[in-house]
Amino acid sequence: MSAPLFLVESLPTVDQLTLDGPEGHHAATVQRLRVGEELLLADGRGGTASAVVTAVGRGSLELDVTSRGYVDAPVPRLVVVQGIAKGDRGELAVQAMTEVGVDEIVPWAASRSVVQWRGERGARAREKWVATAREAAKQARRAWLPVVAGAPDESTVTVARRIAGAAAVFVLHEEAEDRLTTVELPQGGEIVLVVGPEGGIAEPELTAFTAAGARPVRLGPSVLRTSTAGVAALAVLSTRLARW
Repeated sequence: MSAPLFLVESLPTVDQLTLDGPEGHHAATVQRLRVGEELLLADGRGGTASAVVTAVGRGSLELDVTSRGYVDAPVPRLVVVQGIAKGDRGELAVQAMTEVGVDEIVPWAASRSVVQWRGERGARAREKWVATAREAAKQARRAWLPVVAGAPDESTVTVARRIAGAAAVFVLHEEAEDRLTTVELPQGGEIVLVVGPEGGIAEPELTAFTAAGARPVRLGPSVLRTSTAGVAALAVLSTRLARW
């Protein structure tokens, strides 16, 4: 089994350190790491360090750093514009997309989103996505922590403006003729996937995105849920781009 990963604000510059705080508590109390076991530290920006536990305290570990490394950011960058979904479907999508390698997630307030993020509620909902992405990145042993777009949600106009500068944009749509498995892909820049909410993408939204340069595509004959469509599409892209 691979060594567990813990996220830190910055990697240590010395060879001995104490891992405390929430990550130290999780390592010592929840995972119950013991002396001699190995773990990974990551700053979420590509930097990594391997370490060995030398002592266990109450909610903390003493570590010896054994090596340091850096993982280059994947190219092209994979961005998913995710329609806001009701219940925990949005968080399920964020979790799974993080595990399969998404680089940025943009919450999108689509016209057919049952739930609309507003004010304090929207800020809390976004923070849940951020926390979900963080935990999923640790589970997947990712050196790069995916970004969750800063605004509580993005309007269709804002999303259209954002995708206009991407190397390629694909809107997952059940009536599309082109397939994501065969469309031409860029080797650099940013690839954006647009995933609609439970009710799908409205015609004016599709028109706005195609006017900005997006291309409607489908994955296959099945119609997937909003919580799984982005994951499946990322898996296709990861295979085609040799990430996997």
